[in-house]
Amino acid sequence: MNTLTSRRGLVIAAAAVLISAGAVVAPAAQAVQTQAGHSGSSSKTGKVLRVKVHSRALTGNLEGDSPDRDVSIYLPPGYKKGSGKRYPVLYMLHGFTETDLSYFSPTARTNIPATADRTLANGSSRDMIIVTPNAMTVHGGSNYSSGATTGDWETFVSDELVSYVDSHYRTIRDRDSRGIAGHSMGGYGALRIGMKHPDVFSSLYVLSSCCIDQTSNIPDTPEEIAAMQDYTAHPENYPDGAPSGISTAVAAAASWAPNPQKAPLYFDSPFVDGQLDEDVYARMTANRPLAMVDQYIGNLRRLRIAFDVGNADPNIARNLTRLDSVLTSYGVKHQFEIYEGNHTNRIPERFETKVLPFFSKALKR
Repeated sequence: MNTLTSRRGLVIAAAAVLISAGAVVAPAAQAVQTQAGHSGSSSKTGKVLRVKVHSRALTGNLEGDSPDRDVSIYLPPGYKKGSGKRYPVLYMLHGFTETDLSYFSPTARTNIPATADRTLANGSSRDMIIVTPNAMTVHGGSNYSSGATTGDWETFVSDELVSYVDSHYRTIRDRDSRGIAGHSMGGYGALRIGMKHPDVFSSLYVLSSCCIDQTSNIPDTPEEIAAMQDYTAHPENYPDGAPSGISTAVAAAASWAPNPQKAPLYFDSPFVDGQLDEDVYARMTANRPLAMVDQYIGNLRRLRIAFDVGNADPNIARNLTRLDSVLTSYGVKHQFEIYEGNHTNRIPERFETKVLPFFSKALKR
């Protein structure tokens, strides 16, 4: 067994206890197990489900992460009572070291079910299905990218997950009725997947996206560089995984610099003997939105786009301001706002007052 596989339990166990569920086995051909979450007791309360979706795209990933992924789903009030009514879908991606329960547990700060119920009741949003996959990996997150080490998360989200949701729930099966959003690592995922798959999604909202420019998640102090080199050379000395100071750098290297010949981590470090490895750095940089955006301007013109960031999140604010300038120079329509706040403290409010109203207008019904 991959020595890293056992660490996943340490990372996700605390989150997993936040929701309890029974199990109903779906048809074997789907390889899906459905777990029933709590449902509301009134017609004004939506229903929460937690299902397990098997992914061919993630099967065989070198990290040893399970290809059977938990997915939390919010069905709006009255879903079962509707006589064939179909709904638009918002795919909401979580951040680094989080899971789907970071949005769907009763104690979540950004509580999707409670927020959706509340905004529907006060008329500030319209009914939609909301879906969050669990993208926790052995290194804390996949960056929703594609590679042999972490697996093809881009295909899982844009193809397999969408197909599963469309085949199991009464969705409007059209790009104009699908949106994608996310915070931090999830914001990166939403931007990456949205700009590359405008045939699947028609709109995107990016909250404080990480990983925008070439220096993001690259160690830049002698201490961080030394820690990165020691971890990649001797992972057996770190039974709990990468030290917190380099955890995002390790996840980035696993996502964007895979190496199937370099067991047991299966990725290349951007540093060798204390020096930056230019080839590895170039491979990682190629995945940064500011390096990718010029290639996808035509796709971006097809999307309704919004992104925002807190003014006390300076590096991300600077990088999203650069993205704003690039899109403006190409004449790509979008909304961009810098608000008072840091990386996390206003996200529940932004989801309620900005994200849900945005998709209520953007998604066709």
